[in-house]
Amino acid sequence: MNMERSGLVEFRGQAVTVVGPDIVIGQPAPEFSASDQNFASVSALESTAGKVRIIGSLPSLSTSVCDRETRRFNLEAAELGEDIAILMVSMDVPYTLRNWCAAAGVDRVLTLSAHKNTEFAEKYGVLLKEPRVLRRAIFVVDRSGTVVYADYMGKIGDEPKYEEVLEAARKALAG
Repeated sequence: MNMERSGLVEFRGQAVTVVGPDIVIGQPAPEFSASDQNFASVSALESTAGKVRIIGSLPSLSTSVCDRETRRFNLEAAELGEDIAILMVSMDVPYTLRNWCAAAGVDRVLTLSAHKNTEFAEKYGVLLKEPRVLRRAIFVVDRSGTVVYADYMGKIGDEPKYEEVLEAARKALAG
C-alpha cells in the first residue's frame, strides 16, 4: 500500500491527502508509464534515455497556471536544444492534451496523461487522493537518471521557480 500523507496541500480550501513519497535530490528517478496523446503507453524515462529531463506535474492544462507553465517550457525547449526532454504530466485525458497542444502551438513538450495509470503520481508523491488530480511539482533528471532538482509547490496555484529549474537543467546538460 502506498504512503498517504495529510496536511501538506489544500485543494479549493480543503485539506487533501497526498499519495506517495516526495522525490529527493540525489535519488534515482523512478521510471513510470503514462499515456501519450494517442492513448499509447509511454515509458517516460526509457523513451528519453540519454537526455536531461524536466518533468512537470500539473493539475490540468485547462487551468491558467498550467497553461502558462507548459507554454513557457515549450519556448525554453528551443533554447535548451535536442539533448533535453520536457515532459508535462497531468490527469487530463489524452485527446484533451492533443487538442490543447494543437490550439496552443505547443510542439516541443511531451504532454502525458496519468488519467488511466497513476504510477507517476504515486511514485513522485503528487497524487491528490480526494480530487484525483496532481499536485504541482517540477523535477530535473540528469542523463544518468538521477534527480538533480525537485520542488513541490506550496500551493496548487503557484508556478515553479523557472530560472532555478532552467539553471539545474543547464548544469545537467553541461555535466
